[in-house]
Formats: sequence, structure tokens, C-alpha cells
Amino acid sequence: MNKREIDIALEHIARGDNIAFERLYIETRRGVCAFMFSYFNNRADCEDAMQTVYLKVKQNIGQYKIGSNGLAWILQIAKNTALNELRANANYEKRKQNTDNFYEYTNDDRERKDILITVMKRVLDEDEQRIIVLHVVWGYKHKEIAKILKCPVGTVTSKYKRAADKLKSAWKEEQL
Repeated sequence: MNKREIDIALEHIARGDNIAFERLYIETRRGVCAFMFSYFNNRADCEDAMQTVYLKVKQNIGQYKIGSNGLAWILQIAKNTALNELRANANYEKRKQNTDNFYEYTNDDRERKDILITVMKRVLDEDEQRIIVLHVVWGYKHKEIAKILKCPVGTVTSKYKRAADKLKSAWKEEQL
């Protein structure tokens, strides 16, 4: 589902179309989960929070401005949900992720799976993970990522380059 289709689906959801909501969930859940995984680092918490995200999407659909970037709106809800849940549990300690199970949340494209699995092996820091997911999985441009993450475009660009270099290096090591 591309950005335009997401916007159209959100318009239909605003009119009470539950089939559009189901399609939106099915088509975007993997990318949303991949984005949220960088906050939780474990599958169970990510899945729980993801359910909350889609409930908030449905509950707050009236706040969505038709014609704006629907995917960015959903990812902002995902980010806020993750941060709120982490804050609510002051003693929360990130658990080690199980990368063998994580691959099912990535796209079917083998190259993207390999990149995300490497990311989940903690080659990248959290910001780098988010930038890679937003750029590789969702196809956002650096300027759009900067708006979503609320940081300068130059920061996104440099972190993306650094992350890509780390991934290349990690990939070469794994190939040996």
C-alpha cells in the first residue's frame, strides 16, 4: 500500500468503512511493527503496542487532516505510543530481541529482510534503525524522515550514511 492508498484508506475509515480499516492494518502492520521494534527490541511488547496504535488510529481518525501524509500520521501515533508505554513503565529494561522471529515482520523482498535482520542484531543505534526502516521499508525521503523524527535533514542524511556504512561492514563480515 503506497502513501496515496493509505490516505484514501484513512478517508474511507473516517466515513466508517471497517473494510478499509482492515486493509490498512493488514497492509501497514509489518512496517509499523518494524518501526516500533527499534523502541521495544522485543516482539511481544511491539505487538501489544502496535494493537494500541491501530486502536488510536481508529479512535482519532477525526483528527486526521485529509490530504496530509497518512503514513506519517500513523508513524507519529506509533512513536508517541511507544514513548508513552516506555515512560509508563519506569523500570522497563529492553530485552534482547529474537531476530529469528523478527523476519516475519519485514517485506517479502529478501534484500530488505537481510538488512532488517542485520539492523536487529544491534549493528545500529536506535535512531539509525528508525531512519533505515523509514527509508528502506517505507521509501521516505530524508526530508520527510526529518519531519517525522523532528530533527534536521542534515542529521538524517549523516545518520543514514553512517548506518549504511555500518550495514555494509556488517554484511561483509557475515559473508566471510
